[in-house]
Amino acid sequence: MYIHRTAGRALAAGMLMAAIAAGRSSAQSAKVPAFDISSIDRSIKPCADFDGFANDNWKKANPIPGTDSRWGAFNILDKENKEVRLKGIINSITSRSGLAKGSEEQQIADYYRSFLDTNTIEKRGVQPLKPYLDKIDGIRSLADYARVAGELQNLGVSTWAGFGVDADARNSKMNAVYGGQDGLSLGERSYYDRQDESTQNVRREFEAHVNKMFAMAGFPEKNAGQTILGFETALAKLQLTNVELRDPVKTYNKVGYPELAQLAPQFDWNAFTGMQGIKTDSVILQDKNYLTNAGKLLQSTPLATLKMYTKYHLLNSFAGYLPKRFDDENFRFYGTVMTGRKAQRSRVDRAVRSADEILGMPLGKLFAKQYFPESSKQKVSEMIENVRAVYGERIDKLSWMSPATKQMAHKKLAAFTYKIGYPDKWKDYSSIDIQKDKLLENIVSAAKYRMNERNGKIGKEVDRSEWYMTPQTVNAYYNPLNNEVVFPAGILQPPFFNPDADDAINYGGIIAVIGHEFTHGFDDQGSQFDAEGNLQNWWTEDDRKNFEALAKKYIDYFSTLEPLPGFKINGALTIGENIADLGGLTLAYHALEKSLEGKPAPAKIDGYDWKQRFFLGWAQVWHANITDAGLRNQIQTDPHSPARYRVNGPLPHMTEFSGAWECSESAPMTLPAAQRVVIW
Repeated sequence: MYIHRTAGRALAAGMLMAAIAAGRSSAQSAKVPAFDISSIDRSIKPCADFDGFANDNWKKANPIPGTDSRWGAFNILDKENKEVRLKGIINSITSRSGLAKGSEEQQIADYYRSFLDTNTIEKRGVQPLKPYLDKIDGIRSLADYARVAGELQNLGVSTWAGFGVDADARNSKMNAVYGGQDGLSLGERSYYDRQDESTQNVRREFEAHVNKMFAMAGFPEKNAGQTILGFETALAKLQLTNVELRDPVKTYNKVGYPELAQLAPQFDWNAFTGMQGIKTDSVILQDKNYLTNAGKLLQSTPLATLKMYTKYHLLNSFAGYLPKRFDDENFRFYGTVMTGRKAQRSRVDRAVRSADEILGMPLGKLFAKQYFPESSKQKVSEMIENVRAVYGERIDKLSWMSPATKQMAHKKLAAFTYKIGYPDKWKDYSSIDIQKDKLLENIVSAAKYRMNERNGKIGKEVDRSEWYMTPQTVNAYYNPLNNEVVFPAGILQPPFFNPDADDAINYGGIIAVIGHEFTHGFDDQGSQFDAEGNLQNWWTEDDRKNFEALAKKYIDYFSTLEPLPGFKINGALTIGENIADLGGLTLAYHALEKSLEGKPAPAKIDGYDWKQRFFLGWAQVWHANITDAGLRNQIQTDPHSPARYRVNGPLPHMTEFSGAWECSESAPMTLPAAQRVVIW
């Protein structure tokens, strides 16, 4: 995963959506198979379709649960961490009495109780939202709208623009305010303009969904769905595409705060930012033109439409904490229509997951203590250093990069830092007021805490020890502004690292994932940041052109792949993750090869040698099923290629793969030498 947070929300250039691991807790006594050969479908040839060969029997035996839109190694481990381990931690806390007010244990126990107290939730209805609904109804001017929208931002309710705080990409030691586009209920611009039948159906269903939400809330407005969709469609046309948002230079536009009023004079910026407690001399904007054009759109939009738009976003933000009819309708649209999920999780499991979302770090402290031994940090650290060494060797062997740029690449590689498991220091959450019978107010209190924390960073030095994921998260990330890789404890489990497995399986799993994160520092985005984490060119002109030509070739390759009729992979959107997969696999293979130098070749296991098992380890990480709706949503919104194409996509470019499986030059999983892409 590559993280660069702007505009008040995480704009992740990629979610790894995998798990890696370094050891298991004492609670895991049963051995996990290194690779379960029953997953293999021998009717499929590995050189014809490696994902099919390695994973099809697993897919047949592991249908997608109705509660999920995709089901694979990531989801299974995430379920284990949350619905077993975190649930056990929470149950042990709620069984105790006399918990001190403001303590983490009291917050966790009472939040969990408030989520399960459905009788109180039903009795209160939408009444907890009434103060905010009254303010929306009281809007009489565009200035009023700016003030109300700013106040609702404090609660996490999105509108047409948003603000966030992160390290200044041109001065990564200091925090700065970022501003950018926001406010699309469907999440991404293409949902508003694609004309295929499935996307048109999403829009029709959205209109019906909004109308039903308004009717259940007792709102008097008619045709709200059509009105809101029309406004959001006009807004979407003004926004940068998800591919354009990947350009860190194009989306870095630092202006003085007064220039906001010049770009969009129709909007009362002082009211909007003042209600959020934002005080700053400058703002880094994603796109100046968006503010100008959106300001004109706001001015020409009837206040009644803006009020409907704001009401829906308020309802949508809190639907999961309102009575069952709102919760169910919200799930029907966003869960079933958008991603193909058939059923909600149990209320208890959702209570655990909600507590994890709101109080993730306090829970993470307990999770790490129980499930991540200190010895595992050293094990993962050694693996990271092995990848760093092999990466340096790969840089030296590059034919397309000049010595001058290689020197700078080595400098950046040497400056990489890493975090493993959990933070060295924990944040103080005691100011969040959690009550056992007021779920919605608990959400509001937590949201305000996050906003106060954000505002406290403005203009201050960056805390490079901060974590942007909780310890129990099944994920990993690269942060270009810190030039760091981060591996939470939650993902340090089989099948990504398995202490009972042979090295080949583990190198195809955890080492490839570590290599993936390292490669993010040198992908199409990360390569534009220097060793200090600053957005600054460190390439010669010719080397940059060489790199971009290779990346373009890889973009074109992935853009030919069509997971569903009419839905091809967006090679330009997924290029960062695709480069990281190819780089990570390459690094891991050569690290394994290096580890075997001077040693006898490992014996075959289950009939497969170490080279073949390395690629089986990679395939095992990504075995997954996904609904058609989930797949369409991923293709349109996600910077990752679908799991099947993460398995198969990079392999035809690796001579190591074709050699391991003795693929002929005409095999589907083999590319002619001239068509292969080798970047790192």
